[in-house]
Amino acid sequence: MSAEPRVVMITGAAGNLGRAVARAFAGEALVLVGQHRDALAAAFGADSPQRLLAVANLLDQQQADRAVRAAIDRFGRLDVLCNLAGGFRMGQAVHETSDANWSFLFDLNARTLLNAVRAAVPRMLERGSGKVVNVSAFSALKGAAQMGAYTASKAVVIRLTEAMAAELRERGVNVNCVLPTIIDTPENRRAMPQADPAKWVAADDLAAVVRFLASDAARAIHGAAIPVTGLS
Repeated sequence: MSAEPRVVMITGAAGNLGRAVARAFAGEALVLVGQHRDALAAAFGADSPQRLLAVANLLDQQQADRAVRAAIDRFGRLDVLCNLAGGFRMGQAVHETSDANWSFLFDLNARTLLNAVRAAVPRMLERGSGKVVNVSAFSALKGAAQMGAYTASKAVVIRLTEAMAAELRERGVNVNCVLPTIIDTPENRRAMPQADPAKWVAADDLAAVVRFLASDAARAIHGAAIPVTGLS
């Protein structure tokens, strides 16, 4: 790690994983991106010299661009982009999948990533360095019943990660992704009260892997999809 604080942008920052990743990057300059300022403020408090709350709907390219510009205006550069924004739905067979469900999952899991990297990567290339860490899902490695749209949208994240790594590795930018299983969150515990959360992935453990992939220790890793599966 550099002795100088890096500038780390975290999308989906107000969520459980976003808060864990922010903790993992304590001591760095943080750009915390979410759709609602109230949720960001509740999770992190007000803006500070080392913390910028950036309100943006990442389905809108202009809002993604503004978030990155705000980061550059405040901190002068952008070193790390953690793409955590995403969503989950299941329950429809492939032949029953509605346009609304398909669009919802591909928008949240793939388009938010695309818009974020469109905004951020050119800034990294100007400096000749950067780290991008995406969040896919372990279930994206194989289709599953009633999860076709979700697993397909998360598989796109893996393929985009690999493509970006091939495009950017010789230009100083590392791109990798993590593949978690079920993350131990209050929402998941409520949704699956009979499950054993000890077998799930702790958010802080997943955040530690994200932090590693954003570190200088991972400088030789490009296009990896790292399973983070807890005890399950």
